[in-house]
Amino acid sequence: MPSRKALIRRPGPRLTEGLVTHLERTPVDAGLALAQWESYTHALRAHGWETTEAAPADDCPDAVFVEDTVVVFRDVALIARSGAESRRPETAAVEEALSALGCSVERVREPGTLDGGDVLKVGDTVYVGQGGRTNEAGVRQVRAAFEPLGARVVAVPVSKVLHLKSAVTALPDGTVIGHTPLVDDPSLFPRFLAVPEEAGSHVVLLGGRKLLMAASAPRSAELFADLGLEPVPVDISEFEKLEGCVTCLSVRLRDLRA
Repeated sequence: MPSRKALIRRPGPRLTEGLVTHLERTPVDAGLALAQWESYTHALRAHGWETTEAAPADDCPDAVFVEDTVVVFRDVALIARSGAESRRPETAAVEEALSALGCSVERVREPGTLDGGDVLKVGDTVYVGQGGRTNEAGVRQVRAAFEPLGARVVAVPVSKVLHLKSAVTALPDGTVIGHTPLVDDPSLFPRFLAVPEEAGSHVVLLGGRKLLMAASAPRSAELFADLGLEPVPVDISEFEKLEGCVTCLSVRLRDLRA
């Protein structure tokens, strides 16, 4: 049976100082962000996911975006090395937590850079966005870590958004979804479905036909419902101000050995 574990990390005291690259900075309400994070993690648990909380990294404003610290394929965890140097201290506690969960740990090495948000897994295909946070050497190291496990690693350009998964994610049937103006080349994906809102590009597969997604994309939710899927909306407005989305706030571990 697939595992249903999710690694999370609560917002730290410096959250409002988080990096902003493609958006204008707007004030973040730290109290509201914590409440939204708690609602997000409750939604995971309510749909059968067991959450494990990584130790705080309070000196790192962006540490709540735990997905960027690692990429997991099968039971191998490749610890990232962010293209944003200030984010590199986030990984130590994540590595410790994943080791405790039984993952085999590898690490991206200099000169490689990799953010986990640049990696989209669709079956055994691993798309790696190459752009501001992930470089060519990082892509090569993803290939070296995961191709022996049966992955097919495909590099794709990212220039219009922060991460690949800021532009695209995938539905349960493997169809890649994205808001076309923010996707460098939709033709790189065998099946692509355009969505009407940027926030509609981001879904977490909860199991079955249920999709965790941002409440800020109601038209996309309607589109998914028309396809027979079941949107589970959560309000993450404070994290969206920091270029975060529903995928960023957890690492889903689906293939851990019992």
